[in-house]
Order: sequence, then structure tokens, then C-alpha cells
Amino acid sequence: MYPPQTGNRGIVLRVTCRVALTLLILDQLATASATELAYVRVSPRDPRYFELSDGTPYIPIGLNMIRPPEDGLAGMERWFAKLSAQGGNFVRIWLSSPFFDIEPARCGVFDEERAKRIDALFALAKKYGIRLKLCTEHFRHLGEGTQAWAARPQLLIQNGGPAKDTADYFLGEAGKAHYKRKLAWYAERYNCDPIIFGWELWNEMDAVRANVWEPWSAEMLPELRRLFPKNLAMQSLGSYDHEGKRERYRRLCQLPGNDVLQVHRYLDLGASWAICHGPVAVLAAEAVKDLRSFGIPKPILLAESGAVEPNHTGPFKLYAKDRDGIILHDVLFAPFFAGAAGPGHIWHWDVYVDKNDLWWHFGRFAEVVRHLDPPAEHFEAVELEHPRLYVYALHGVRTTLIWCRDKENTWQTELAEGRPPETIRGALLQLPEQWQVEKAKTIRCYDPWNNRWQELRLANPLALPDFQRSLVVRITTASTEP
Repeated sequence: MYPPQTGNRGIVLRVTCRVALTLLILDQLATASATELAYVRVSPRDPRYFELSDGTPYIPIGLNMIRPPEDGLAGMERWFAKLSAQGGNFVRIWLSSPFFDIEPARCGVFDEERAKRIDALFALAKKYGIRLKLCTEHFRHLGEGTQAWAARPQLLIQNGGPAKDTADYFLGEAGKAHYKRKLAWYAERYNCDPIIFGWELWNEMDAVRANVWEPWSAEMLPELRRLFPKNLAMQSLGSYDHEGKRERYRRLCQLPGNDVLQVHRYLDLGASWAICHGPVAVLAAEAVKDLRSFGIPKPILLAESGAVEPNHTGPFKLYAKDRDGIILHDVLFAPFFAGAAGPGHIWHWDVYVDKNDLWWHFGRFAEVVRHLDPPAEHFEAVELEHPRLYVYALHGVRTTLIWCRDKENTWQTELAEGRPPETIRGALLQLPEQWQVEKAKTIRCYDPWNNRWQELRLANPLALPDFQRSLVVRITTASTEP
């Protein structure tokens, strides 16, 4: 027992608290600094998932945010702030968009003012804790095509560039040397900055007006690795929406040096595959399952998704009715529960996510994966049969996550037909006996539409509470929270 203190106890207490607070702040700064210096990498514990170079698990929660709005970086900061406030930690940027393009006028002449915009982008990313996937190019032709946004005529020889036509840019030595010089410029200025999630060679390169994507990618992926040895390297192809794409995607996934297996797929009533016309949950999950079937143990991401007018002629007109964000919800949840390394990344960040104020959906996904360490779990992706629900499960060493999605609530029923979601009552979920649910430590369910957790009784089948649209179940066999 300590003797009673006398005198200026209040002063001692205040000083002690100040010291403790100072130590806490210093500890937090040290932790933040360590996290800032950690790079995103493929996890050595499970190569299907990501982690930071300090071993911290990393799930890329975010979206495509290709360019800022009309008010420039101030508008992009608003978007970053909204995403970060909901637990978001990832965006994809096109460095070739007009706002950031470092070669806006003449081939080989790098614009310092545009470079400063990229510098400011990096500063914003660090301020809000958002890792950047940087896509270096997106053009599809040098003037021969009809899409003005996809043209790069300054690369033609007659305009001071290195190529006589589109194919020559990718196959000729002068064109390839030009692209490598541009990569070298980025490397010299940004030097594997850890805020970079990774470098993406091209946006949907098989859409280029020349059959060049495979040999060119095979040559340039090692160049990315050489210049950015601490950042991830990747490539992308166009929407996975017809049979001809299957083998193309297989070859992309098999390319040496391609660290991340990316797939793009949209709800598109003009696509030849019927799956692209149906429920978003299914088209998103099946895209991931197809890439998993190639048997390549690397992280998979649904890197572009959403809904478009037929044949990608514009944003989906029914976005205006999707005030609750059912399309975004399915894009986020379905891929991860089908075995992807993160949620899906929606495309229409401005005319859909921001316009409908749907940022809260990222927070709901972040809540589901809070304290989750996917590489430690060695998840097995499983689908369970149910008459009313799509049931996608991740069965892990200590944690099992299950996403239940109402089959009768889709974009067709809710947005096209105007039918509100039904309340599912008394649903029972039969789980595999080998999961030994009765021995679990806890079973909790989460309603992502109402942001509410509740405990469930340890039993098999599980009795689910009443819910609308979707529900997440989390089963733990050991403590997974700090």
C-alpha cells in the first residue's frame, strides 16, 4: 500500500497526464510513420491477398477516381475526405487524363505544372491515407479511331512523335523507347513512393486499335519491375463480357511479372454474355470465380465495374433511381466473398457514387472486414445452396464470413420495376457439418443497410434475423480482435 499523497496532487496528476498524452501522441506518430513507410505487397503468407511490408493486412477499399471534377484538386480532396471518412484506403488514377497528363502538347516535353498536380495528388493521398493505383496510359489510337478521348495524335511522326501509326507505336523501337522514357521520368520523380499501391501499364489495352497488347505487356511489365521494385505491377483488359475474352484473360493472368489479376466487368445489356444482363451480385462474383479457375495463386481484383447503357454508350440511366446504392453494394461485397483480395472497384465515381451520396457503402464494407487478416485465415471461398438467397462464404482458420443476398431483389426488380425490397423472415442457413458451428466462440450478423450487429445463437442451421436485401454472418472460433 502506498502512503496517501499530500500537497499538489492535482499538479502531479496534470503533469502525469500530459506526459502520458505526449507519449501516446509520439507512439501514434511513430505508428503512422511506420505505416506510411510500409509498401503494399503480395502477402508471403497467402499470395491471394495483400499486406503491407511490415506485415499489416491490407484490403484495398475504394474505387476508380480517374480525374478530379471541374474545380480540380479541391474537388478531389472532397472525394478523398469522404472516402477516407468511411474507411476507404485506395483509388485508381489515370495519369494520362488531361488534368494529370505530363505530355499535353508535344511528345517528350514534360510539363512541370502538370507534374506539380501529381505532386499535390500524392500529398492528398498521404493526408487521407489513400493508396494510389496509377494507370500510365489509356489511348487507343493515334487519330485513326472515332473516340476523341482515346486519341493521341501528337505521337505521330508528322506531329513530332515516334510512330507512323498506332501499331508502329507499340511494335516499333522508337515508340517503345518513348514509353520507357516516360516511365523513367515517373521513377525519377516518385521513386517507389509507398503511397503508391501499384503501377498499371494501360487501361483496357486490348481495346487499342492494333493487336499488340500481349507482346507489348510482356516487354513492359519487367520494365515496371525494374523501375519500381517496391511497387506492384499490373495490366488490364477490357470488359469480360463475351467468350473471346476468356482465353485473353487467361493469358493476361499468366504473364510473368503481372502481380495482380485484374478483371473488368459491367452490367451491360448490350453484352453478348447473358450473365452481364442479370443480377450484379452474380456477374461480379462469377468474374472472380472465372479468374480463380485459372489456378494462378495471385490476388484477384474486380478492378472496374458498375452499370452502363448498352455497349458502354454511357452511364446506366437507372443510376438516378438507385438512391440506396444496391448496385454499388453488390460491386463491393460480391467479389470479396467470391475470393477476391478486396471489394470490387466501381467506375462511376462522380455521376453515381458522389451524385447519389453513396460513400457510406464503403464504410459498411470496412466494418465487415474490421480486424480481419485475410492472409492469416487462408480462406476457402465456398457457395452454399439456399432456395431464396445467394450465399457466398469465406471459410478461414479462425473466422468464417458469409454474405447472404436476396435472389429476388435485383436491379431489375427494385430499379426497373420499382418493387421495394421484401423482408426475409425466418430464414435458416444450413452450414457444412465440418465447420463445427456449435463449437464457435461467437456468431454475429451484420445488417449493412442499417449498420447494426447482433449476436446469433450457436446452432446449425443458423436462424437468421429478419432482413432486407443482404446480411453478413461472422463466425469466430478464436479471438480475432485486438
